[in-house]
Amino acid sequence: MVHLATLWLPIVLCVVGVFFASSLIWMALPIHKNDYRKIGGAEAEVMSAVRSAGLGEGVYMFPACDPATLKDNAVAQERYKTGPWGTISVRAGPVSMGACLGMWLVNLAIVSVLVAYVASLAVPAGAGWVKVTQVVFTAALLAYGGSTLTDSIWKGRPWALLPGALFDAVVYAAINAAIFSWLWPGAPAA
Repeated sequence: MVHLATLWLPIVLCVVGVFFASSLIWMALPIHKNDYRKIGGAEAEVMSAVRSAGLGEGVYMFPACDPATLKDNAVAQERYKTGPWGTISVRAGPVSMGACLGMWLVNLAIVSVLVAYVASLAVPAGAGWVKVTQVVFTAALLAYGGSTLTDSIWKGRPWALLPGALFDAVVYAAINAAIFSWLWPGAPAA
């Protein structure tokens, strides 16, 4: 077993590598340019409706679709049948890019430590790069891409966004696999 503390350098390099890769993907490549659509001319009306409804921070689903409401309520059944159907995420305040990037860095650190932990249990010191790559790539892919399909199934994220999210996950997992394979303790010199 490899001690987790000996993996501090690959952990740090994975955080830095994925942070820069994600910045490059989101700023330079066109794959995410349409992920967040604009409401357009109705934006003021929609914002006013959300504001007047008094919705606090949270994720809201419409129309309400719990069986008790639908069972004996013709109006609710009609709303459910005719739509529109969706979810609205309401934040507590405006988006702060600095705060979001800070939380992203914390997320990357958590993922990198957990990937290192899984690898430390599954791959012995001195293992070849193929074994390290298999374990690290799989664990990182699950961490970065595990919720993408779930988000489309349960949260209404458009299916058209799935390929871009999976692309990100594969790139991030590949960065983790490359760094851990390169710096795995006791690995034979290439």
